[in-house]
Amino acid sequence: MSGVDTGRDTPHTGGDGQAPEPDAGVDVLTARDVPLGGPRAMTVRRTLPQRARTLIGAWCFIDHYGPDDVAETGGMDVAPHPHIGLQTVSWLFSGEIEHRDSLGSHAFVRPGELNLMTGGHGISHTEVSTPGTTVLHGVQLWVALPGEHRDTGRDFRHHAPNPVHRDGAVIRVFLGSLAGDTSPVPTFTPLLGAEIVLEPHATTTLDTDPAFEHGLLVDRGSVRMAGTLLRGAELGYLGPGNDKVTLTNETDAPARVVLVGGTPFEEQIVMWWNFVGRTHEDISQAREDWEHGTRFGVVEGYDGDRIPAPQLPTTRLRPR
Repeated sequence: MSGVDTGRDTPHTGGDGQAPEPDAGVDVLTARDVPLGGPRAMTVRRTLPQRARTLIGAWCFIDHYGPDDVAETGGMDVAPHPHIGLQTVSWLFSGEIEHRDSLGSHAFVRPGELNLMTGGHGISHTEVSTPGTTVLHGVQLWVALPGEHRDTGRDFRHHAPNPVHRDGAVIRVFLGSLAGDTSPVPTFTPLLGAEIVLEPHATTTLDTDPAFEHGLLVDRGSVRMAGTLLRGAELGYLGPGNDKVTLTNETDAPARVVLVGGTPFEEQIVMWWNFVGRTHEDISQAREDWEHGTRFGVVEGYDGDRIPAPQLPTTRLRPR
């Protein structure tokens, strides 16, 4: 998986210690189709990063895929590949994915269960849909690590949140706090991640941290966020300063969304392929280490070759 966009909207916060002014407007970000690497390419819909916005809090990458008939698409088969400076967040709606990494973790991603992997200084892993999977559907998200923690050690966490029922909504909080529930999974910056299923024509208002900016990815249905209608595969962005967010399902069937948020990430990053660094040299060294070194360890149990690193661009990679 790669994110090689350029351009950035720099988030703003109050510099005087006061709460930021509310940003009532919702920006609508549309997805683009991107093929994943590996022996059998799989197409995903990518809404972050893009030219209009690089980050929502520390969330720096959102891929949305499915529902895919595995008999037709071949499913997911992502060979060993590296990461630095980030965490991967895997969340499924249907199907099952086998995860292996160079920490020695061997786990399965299942619907309603969080798998979070910390790359830090360097990790490699594989993602393969299991033979029993007939329909594959979910999201893959990345979190940029702050500078003081970007070289932290490898880690892997799993959490299956209990559903919270609230005003016609079923909420599963996999990171952070929402609707009275808090995930036990630690994060390096303040974050929120939750799946919300809304009954037909249901409206729910959720208390949110006014220091956070938020993004709402619509998986199924049409949902109004703070008065703005979002359709399937669209991502709505709401800036800091809002202590509540109101969601309305505008359809006759259940709607499903993923709500992410966090305090604005004030560090500039360089994001290329599977790496998040701070300089061109960070990325160049990580690429060299993947091609010729031992920094990323070895993934055991995958039958196939690893993914080679693409060539760096001829111009310097710039922070954004």
